[in-house]
Amino acid sequence: MDSLDEAPEIANPEAELPDTVVDMAEDQASQAVTDEAIAAAAEHSVEDLEVKDAHVIFTNVWNDLEEEYGRENLRFTKELILLGGAPGSGKGTNSGFISKARGLTCEPIVVSSLLDTPEARRIKEAGGMVGDTEVVGILFRKLLEEEYRDGCILDGFPRTRVQVECLHLLIQKMNQLYREYHSTPLAINFRKPTVHAVVLFIDEKTSIERQLLRGRKIAEHNERVETENDGEPLELRLTDLDPTAAKRRYRVFKEKTWDALQSLKKIYHYHFIDAGGDIAEVERNIRSELEYQSSLELDPETYDAVRHLPLASELGVHARQELVRRLDSYELEHRELFHHVIEIIQSRFMPIVRRHAIAGLAVVNSEDSIFDDPMTLAMVIDVFAERGFRAVANINLAETPDHFDLKTGKITCVTKKIYRFQIRFLGSEIRRGGR
Repeated sequence: MDSLDEAPEIANPEAELPDTVVDMAEDQASQAVTDEAIAAAAEHSVEDLEVKDAHVIFTNVWNDLEEEYGRENLRFTKELILLGGAPGSGKGTNSGFISKARGLTCEPIVVSSLLDTPEARRIKEAGGMVGDTEVVGILFRKLLEEEYRDGCILDGFPRTRVQVECLHLLIQKMNQLYREYHSTPLAINFRKPTVHAVVLFIDEKTSIERQLLRGRKIAEHNERVETENDGEPLELRLTDLDPTAAKRRYRVFKEKTWDALQSLKKIYHYHFIDAGGDIAEVERNIRSELEYQSSLELDPETYDAVRHLPLASELGVHARQELVRRLDSYELEHRELFHHVIEIIQSRFMPIVRRHAIAGLAVVNSEDSIFDDPMTLAMVIDVFAERGFRAVANINLAETPDHFDLKTGKITCVTKKIYRFQIRFLGSEIRRGGR
């Protein structure tokens, strides 16, 4: 992810700014993005006009949504993953893995499929073209569906400067709703949005090769469907058959969509993925890029509450060295007790562990008062760890009847301490069945 330009110093970066100041800053940032996009499109008068109209398009769509759903029902997704890439980069192939990596269960929203909805078809049947206004309107309504509330992948959006600006305005509105409802019973429905832009990139040569390979596979599939009358034919694009058309499609991507995708890195968490390798390599690249980052995804107050606790990964960094140090200290400073514990493990624990060699889990209970000393429990756990086992110790209290008063019928109990050790290890696999 590219780093942002160096920010000016703030007297107190932890202080919460008033909503009016935040709104003003976001308005200025929004205008800056628009101004930059307009400047970049200065040589293209049509695009220049479209960018100027982005605010008009968004305002019209947003007003329609407020009127149709009501402001308190504009509950958009918590996490947006914007998936873009060159033709043949594997967006469809990798979207499932991205969903798994981020823990998403809903299907990706494929913008090209949205444009095949009855609403979009009515526009086309009336002789109209599905432009940015229609695309933004259809997409925003889709994002309000409950199945996308926790997060979703957006495949194929944004593709134009207008769409980039409309997306930015949407996120700005979502942040505004987050602040507006933050201290209300509806707060859980208006969480702070997280946006990841994932761009799968391949070079022109790889793109053309993959497009043509896909075309050959689809043609073979459709031929089998026709001859065997089994299955459904797949759509075969002209660009998947003609090298010249495939090359043109890649160049259109570089000339039209690439700049829009690049502009996202200035605002959102940007992940550039080299998708030129095999599937396993690309998945590794995606996994490393999309690892959970609590500081970016949690509400600031939630993160501040938990950030003082150590990460599991930090605990394991020096675990082996610390284990060695503890074992050596037992030998040097508590030799007699240490050797007594080792003898107990050898005589009482290991026979039970050996009997459970196939299961890979043994449970040992003991009432020996030696374990009243916390150090002996630590020694048992550390010795097993050094030998490759995973041991856990629990203390269980059991009430045992000790005296029964015949006159009153009162039962007096004593409390027993039972030390329960669970020892886990890699069990033995045995052949099953009659062969």
